[in-house]
Amino acid sequence: MRLRGRLLGLLGLTAVLLSGCGIRSTEVPTDFGAAPTRVGCSLSHSDDVQGRAGGEFPVQVYLVCTSQLVTVDRTVTLELDSSSDRVLVAQALLAQLGKALTATEKEAGYSTDVAAATKVSGPLKGDPADALRLSTPPDDLSPNALAQIVCTFANSKVTTDGSDHVVLGGPAGDPLRSYECTDAVKARPGLIPAPAETVG
Repeated sequence: MRLRGRLLGLLGLTAVLLSGCGIRSTEVPTDFGAAPTRVGCSLSHSDDVQGRAGGEFPVQVYLVCTSQLVTVDRTVTLELDSSSDRVLVAQALLAQLGKALTATEKEAGYSTDVAAATKVSGPLKGDPADALRLSTPPDDLSPNALAQIVCTFANSKVTTDGSDHVVLGGPAGDPLRSYECTDAVKARPGLIPAPAETVG
């Protein structure tokens, strides 16, 4: 009888312990990345950009979505004999970054920090041949905007001449730096600046 009473007591204690096994709040700081979101950061396309003809070319640009950089397919129009001109391609890509987003892109959670007024030109006298100069010094751009530009240019083999780095500077007199688009930059563009080295 006494043994039975102990068993019943243990069963009752077990039930109480099990009922308290929910998720409890913690004061320990945690960092598991961006908070979950219902936005998938993906767009459905009804047309095939690869199938377009004439002077239209498919490109990818980096927009911001859930605090990350995500590629979006766009189409730019270039003269057929200028599709390999790195400065013209860079200008077309930058224009795509600065243009107003479509209603579909906004609904999907995308945004851009690149201002429409931002322009890009080729190297000045004395600059390396692969240099690109922005109308706004890179240091004056927001971290997101600079990351968008660097990663969009780096993703284009035309603008980088096949390199993984992008040589950028501002107007005349602004120092040139070689920027790299890393996975860390794409994951946290607002917190992790693109690695850069000054170009002599």
